[in-house]
Amino acid sequence: MKVLVTGGAGYIGSTICSDLLDHGHTPIIMDSLITGKAEFTRGRIFYKADIADEAALEHIFADHPDIEAVIHCAALIIVPESVEMPMDYYENNVCKSIKLFHKLSELGCKKVVFSSSASLYATTDAFLVTEDSKLEPISPYARTKYMMEMILQDFCTAYGLRGIALRYFNPIGADPGMRTGLHVRYPSLVLGKMVDTVLGKYEYFSITGTDYPTRDGTGVRDYIHVWDLAEAHIHAVEQFDAVFERAGNPESNYLVINLGTGKGVTVRELVSAFEHVYGQPLPQRDEERRPGDQGGSYASCERAREWIGWEPKLGIEDGIRDALTWAAKRKDVLGYE
Repeated sequence: MKVLVTGGAGYIGSTICSDLLDHGHTPIIMDSLITGKAEFTRGRIFYKADIADEAALEHIFADHPDIEAVIHCAALIIVPESVEMPMDYYENNVCKSIKLFHKLSELGCKKVVFSSSASLYATTDAFLVTEDSKLEPISPYARTKYMMEMILQDFCTAYGLRGIALRYFNPIGADPGMRTGLHVRYPSLVLGKMVDTVLGKYEYFSITGTDYPTRDGTGVRDYIHVWDLAEAHIHAVEQFDAVFERAGNPESNYLVINLGTGKGVTVRELVSAFEHVYGQPLPQRDEERRPGDQGGSYASCERAREWIGWEPKLGIEDGIRDALTWAAKRKDVLGYE
């Protein structure tokens, strides 16, 4: 099948495109390249365009009227930056998604898989969250994802779309085939910063926040390999109709599914795993929390198993190993370390 992937030149979007290809599908990439990389589109069907560009969407669907589903990954994603630049985040993530969703309904493309975020959840004493847990997005980034979910749900009710919101926990690693990986020069993702520290870009790795009510004071996260994340999207688009049947075909035409490992790992525990894989100590320093940070959470994954028949197969050390391998290869692909 053909699947339109917005943000398909980004870290997660490009990995999803690689996995679609491996499963015999055809990804159609739509990316403005504001943060994505043109190198990740080589040999793939690619349209350089903004998701709010209605003429571009009409052109894409005229070229590929057999597109069966859309995976919407395009978004700005850096939490501290969203605190400093909320206008950019609301405009790019929310306003443009409104135009995208509405145009898709006009074009007759009714199946939407949306890349949402676990940052929507309120922190609980146990840190385990289900899809029905309390929502309390505390950063502009998280609030944009919350708004995008609400908008998609309303559009599904009103315009005949059907949407599956996949709430990501913390992606790590790279495409095991080393076609794509984390591409930003100075990533905000924690594992990316660890890798850059051992590459010499930073003097030390900063552990931001050591006073959380966790077993060692550092934040708890659910670190999921980006390839497992991509696999979940393949399951969702391949079984789209069956997923809704398993969920009881809700009148809202809208579903929410967590994507994580079901295991909570603290930052210090991730550091220890990194040192084990890397074979050397990681220079590190404790620092204060960043704006928008929270104690974290980890996922209940029962719904993903029941509805999309998916569960993660790769562990934290696999993610660290692939991240280090990609870091060594990144210069060959992107021209910089």
